[in-house]
Amino acid sequence: MSSFAQTVQDELARYFEHLAGRVEKALRALPHDKVYVKPFAFGNSVGHLVLHLTGNLNHYIGAQIAGTGYVRDRPREFTEPAPPPPDEALRRFHEAVGMVVRTLRAQSETDLQLPVIYDPPIQTRLGMFLVCVSHINNHVGQMAYLVQAHGRNTQEPPVW
Repeated sequence: MSSFAQTVQDELARYFEHLAGRVEKALRALPHDKVYVKPFAFGNSVGHLVLHLTGNLNHYIGAQIAGTGYVRDRPREFTEPAPPPPDEALRRFHEAVGMVVRTLRAQSETDLQLPVIYDPPIQTRLGMFLVCVSHINNHVGQMAYLVQAHGRNTQEPPVW
């Protein structure tokens, strides 16, 4: 593998893990009884976003690249009437991130360039990893807003 491809894998893996830590901070900033509460009549709860991100990673990376056989029920990720306890949801999310990082690291340079034909405009496996990490980043921003709407704080210092 070229040093550039290795750098891409290393940076993506590091960013997936960094974002997983931010998701955990958002979830843990809330009391357990508020994790699945929407602070607004519209939108999502932090807990349902964790379920959504878990489903997203298990579907796009797990099922479509790693061949895990995962079957997604996307609408339920946002409406689960009996969601798992917050610690269980977080455990499942971390398992999904671990699977993504292992799958990413198992890709050869050629594998990263393999086409994906089921999700335009994404054209390669590398593109799928990029979209998935961007998707988490998007929802981390939402979670930060939701945590504040609940009157809480993640205690994260500004890093940018």
